[in-house]
Amino acid sequence: MKENIIQKKSFDFAVDIIETYQALVSEKKEFVLSKQLLRSGTLIGANLSEALRGQSTKDFIHKLQISRKETNETLYWLSLLRKTHYLKHDIATKLISQCEELLKILTSIIKSIENKMDAPK
Repeated sequence: MKENIIQKKSFDFAVDIIETYQALVSEKKEFVLSKQLLRSGTLIGANLSEALRGQSTKDFIHKLQISRKETNETLYWLSLLRKTHYLKHDIATKLISQCEELLKILTSIIKSIENKMDAPK
């Protein structure tokens, strides 16, 4: 079976987010922003996983759109944590880069499927 790249990348990203959350809580004693980051950063892959088992094409697209929204939210929290110096610049930059890559892939998949749905039959 062929490996699903977006599924792997979103899972690996979730692991990085969990590790970042653990560090923020233990080292910086930051509990509020880090919890938001944990929630949105792990929901990207969770919604993607649901999408892959969607009941219809519309359901698939809907779950991908939710995943994309969570990706946007995660970018916000990462940027805020970097700007407020809770995250070191290099760590935040790495996570933001991963997140932006997920966003590009998700957007591409959604557009591709929507174009196929809109194409004349």
